[in-house]
Amino acid sequence: MLNSIAILGRPNVGKSSLFNRLTKTRNAIVSDFSGLTKDRNFGYLSIKNHRFLIIDTGGIGSEITEFSDAITQQAIFAAADSNLILLVIDSSEELTHDDINLLEVIRKMNKKFFVVLNKIDIKKQSSTKDDLMQKGVRYLIEISAEHSKGIKDLQIQITNQFDPLVEDDDEIQGTKIAVIGRPNAGKSTFINQFTKQNRLIVSNIPGTTIDSIHVPFSFNEKDYVFIDTAGIRKKYKQSHPVEYFSYVRAMHSVDESDIVLMLIDATNGVVDQDLRILNLVRGYGKPVIVALNKIDELSRKNILQLMETKKFQNSALNNLHVIKISALHKHGFKKLFNTILRVNRLAKTNFSTGRLNKLLKKFMSSINPPSVSGRQVKMRYVHFGGIHPTKLIIHSNVSSKIPSNFKQYLINSFRDELNLKSIELKINFKKGENPYDGKKNKLTSRQIKKKKRLIKYTKKSK
Repeated sequence: MLNSIAILGRPNVGKSSLFNRLTKTRNAIVSDFSGLTKDRNFGYLSIKNHRFLIIDTGGIGSEITEFSDAITQQAIFAAADSNLILLVIDSSEELTHDDINLLEVIRKMNKKFFVVLNKIDIKKQSSTKDDLMQKGVRYLIEISAEHSKGIKDLQIQITNQFDPLVEDDDEIQGTKIAVIGRPNAGKSTFINQFTKQNRLIVSNIPGTTIDSIHVPFSFNEKDYVFIDTAGIRKKYKQSHPVEYFSYVRAMHSVDESDIVLMLIDATNGVVDQDLRILNLVRGYGKPVIVALNKIDELSRKNILQLMETKKFQNSALNNLHVIKISALHKHGFKKLFNTILRVNRLAKTNFSTGRLNKLLKKFMSSINPPSVSGRQVKMRYVHFGGIHPTKLIIHSNVSSKIPSNFKQYLINSFRDELNLKSIELKINFKKGENPYDGKKNKLTSRQIKKKKRLIKYTKKSK
């Protein structure tokens, strides 16, 4: 069984910095602004042949915010489920009432824990270490997460807490599904319902989710990972730097995913920002499925009106599966997930050369091929070129200046025949190489003598 380690502490004591340092990733946003981490975030710590699950949590403190109760609940859940707790305390500040309260809460859990004094690189002196020792803290490690000081000692202490014979090779694997959309489209609500637990904080306030949160779950004896991303606003580039970094993290999540699920708030209809996000995502070549959320709040007449709007008919939504769901009432989940499974399987299919060439021959026989610079385009053969996006390479007598409408004809034809709805398809044309290009026949000595006689005869005749 994989041993889990929860990182707890007040806001802005360096929990996310420590999480990134232990997991050797940048999966947690790090900033001077407190309260950025709200939900639990998962990562993995590898030490020699051991692997541990690291859980980053939101800051627990007395400061009352819109999310303070939910953040505390998420952190306590993480601590209760873990095998070891790291209580992070800022060594550059005096011990606070919140630190003491959190220490007492952890002690009552009867779990293995030790205190991590962070920010020892800051010259400001405090009596935090002495105060903790007076309160009976036995396991205390001093580190600087930002400058990697004391991290090796911390890793040694972690491995000492567990049986060295335990095999920690069961890292959670599965199909990665990036859930994206505008703020408040219902992404976190959807994931909570599907995983059957209040894994993510849900609020009517846009921007509740800032980081990209990985949520593993199982369905029909198969493993999957939902990636809940921050809502992408219209002017993310001009907005707060944290918000722009959230956008970057969302795009990174799309890049590392196997399939993308785009949630659209049906009550607001399809807006320009939805189309912008779709165009951004489709550029990564991953299969995309659109889910119209909050459909329970619309009448049948309103749904039909929505589907007849110009923005719904936009080219960005062309050839995409659009599934109507209600995350709040779990409506449409079965159909949505069956579509995800089917599309993901097709997106990873390696189509045979024989099948592709039969289809190419069929398509070419149905039209008159165009001409490029006076030469009629001739298709020699086609073969499979890769996935994400699905790529087909056509060898022809022309590789450039091929009319875009002819390219689109082939893309649409292959997509229909191969059932590639919601899957990005790209066709590259490659000009056949001349096997004699750059090669010269070597003349024999007899041919050379004959060539000289002919040249001499030609000069005399002139």
